[in-house]
Amino acid sequence: MKVSITLLLIPSITAFAPSHHGFSQVALLQNHVGSTRQPVSSSMMRRSPETSHDLALRMSSSEGAAVDTGTGDEQKSLGSKIFDVYTKTANVATTLFPLWTVICSVVALKSPSTFDFFTTEYFTAGLAALMLSMGITLTPQDFLDVASRPGAVIMQFLLCYAMMPVLALGLGKTFGMEPAILAGMVLVGSINGGQASNLCTYIAKGNVALSVLMTTATTLGAIFMTPLLCKGLLGATVPVDAAGIAISTLQVVLAPIAVGMAANKYFPKIVKAILPFAPVVGVVSTCLLVASAVAQVAQPILDAGIFLQIPILLLHLVGGLVGYFLPRSTGFGEVSSRTMAIETSMKSSAFGFLLAKLHFGTYAARVPSAVSIVWMALTGSILAVIWRYIPVSDSEE
Repeated sequence: MKVSITLLLIPSITAFAPSHHGFSQVALLQNHVGSTRQPVSSSMMRRSPETSHDLALRMSSSEGAAVDTGTGDEQKSLGSKIFDVYTKTANVATTLFPLWTVICSVVALKSPSTFDFFTTEYFTAGLAALMLSMGITLTPQDFLDVASRPGAVIMQFLLCYAMMPVLALGLGKTFGMEPAILAGMVLVGSINGGQASNLCTYIAKGNVALSVLMTTATTLGAIFMTPLLCKGLLGATVPVDAAGIAISTLQVVLAPIAVGMAANKYFPKIVKAILPFAPVVGVVSTCLLVASAVAQVAQPILDAGIFLQIPILLLHLVGGLVGYFLPRSTGFGEVSSRTMAIETSMKSSAFGFLLAKLHFGTYAARVPSAVSIVWMALTGSILAVIWRYIPVSDSEE
């Protein structure tokens, strides 16, 4: 299974992480040896005079030790510099992920065959990798934190699974969508918050920890909410395999999160080593997921034109605005409201595309999720950039 390949490859990345600890051990060992060397008495010197050969050998050894220490310091410095450069580059690349998403989408529309290699198995593995990257940042304590401050999490859960599905259904009927397209539209409104929302929350200077908790809550909620909503809202419109959706949610969402949490608990050193590489893996995975979804329905997207683009854009834009102003007007702070807005706007459209592909009998039902992937990323990133440059006072936090 491709998820297994992904899990096996991730630890190998740690080989590129600089090992500062090893250099410090060498230096400490050399200092210890030097400090514990016993002084030689004059009587001993008289009994065993040091020859010129012995003196040369001792001096050579001392110089060699000094050279070794210097080389270690230089290597340590070089390793630190390389890792610093990587970190800065990764931060820039991660911040610009909406740009990479747009570029990949354009390539997918112009040349769909470019992403033929990214089959359903790879698509599933890519989604699992994103969920795994979230899982390794979580601990059981995080779930206790959800219970300790349930207000914001409950509010966002209702926005995700009450307001957004109704908004999607209303927009679909307002724009007169055919049943299959309407089914895909409602599916987009009925899925959980996306992994990219955590990154956009960071860019917007929101509450990243709260964003992760909200994403986790809606992701776990998708196990029962998404099938129920699809069955309730679409059961008479198109065939829906509610049990299949639940099973896929367990396999693609819950299992990777559980594996990630277990790794975080039992292998913390390994997780700490691979965490700096997780954002880059996430960006690459997201771009491939976006491009693959768009490529598979490139022609329907082009044929749909503005008629399909507008309602899907409105779904994410209006959802984000309601997700901000409703919490703000009900007493939540500025930072929490921004976090909820981004979390509500940015759905896991790639997961919706996978569910539509696996369990909706009509090909056209996939198109809204594919279009949503692009608009979701753009809407979330625009909100994030705008809020990044609007300061928050201490009283509003």
